[in-house]
Amino acid sequence: MELVLREVTYLSVIVRLACALVIGGIIGLERGMKNRPAGMRTYMLVCVGACLIMLTNQYLFQVSNSGDPMRLGAQVVSGIGFLGAGTIIVTKHNQIKGLTTAAGLWAAAGVGLALGVGFYEAALVAGFLIFTVLTLLQRWDNRMRSKTRSLEVYLEFSEETNLGNLVRQIREMNVEIDHIQLEHDLASDENVRAIIATLKSAKRAEHGPLLKKLRALEGVVYLEEL
Repeated sequence: MELVLREVTYLSVIVRLACALVIGGIIGLERGMKNRPAGMRTYMLVCVGACLIMLTNQYLFQVSNSGDPMRLGAQVVSGIGFLGAGTIIVTKHNQIKGLTTAAGLWAAAGVGLALGVGFYEAALVAGFLIFTVLTLLQRWDNRMRSKTRSLEVYLEFSEETNLGNLVRQIREMNVEIDHIQLEHDLASDENVRAIIATLKSAKRAEHGPLLKKLRALEGVVYLEEL
């Protein structure tokens, strides 16, 4: 039975494609629930497509007994980058979004390739690990990010407010400014100016209280963490 599932047979084709559909759907479920650019159906298609390509590759090698059995799979690994790049966007505040989704698509293609060649054990373990990274580890990652010493903020302040005085007020809060960039095109109103600044606090702490203090500074109209 195991040998049958390793070779390209009607049964192995059905089993591999079904596994790719299920595992791809499980991985994409978390992305879909968060309304990411690539959701459950996209992950399913990527995983099943990669599996089908690898099945075709193995079938051609099995039938002709010649050629490179990994050629089509190698094209998937490089070609999936075009799809992943389409999920990466840069917001108007210079935030980069979609990297995790792109990495997930690339990993899902890898699972599909493993299933397509009949490497079920690696595909199941990898699928579980990918799902774990996208779900369970996100909370830990968010908690770690919320307590870093450095944070990047987008800040709007009234036109009559002197930028030098604003910087001085921030430094009086025991916060250093590593980098500051004026953003003339991002301001929401003609009477305000906008900056993107990288701040560094004296010690690791929750960002919430610091952001609240920054919003309370004289002249600050709007502030958000990037």
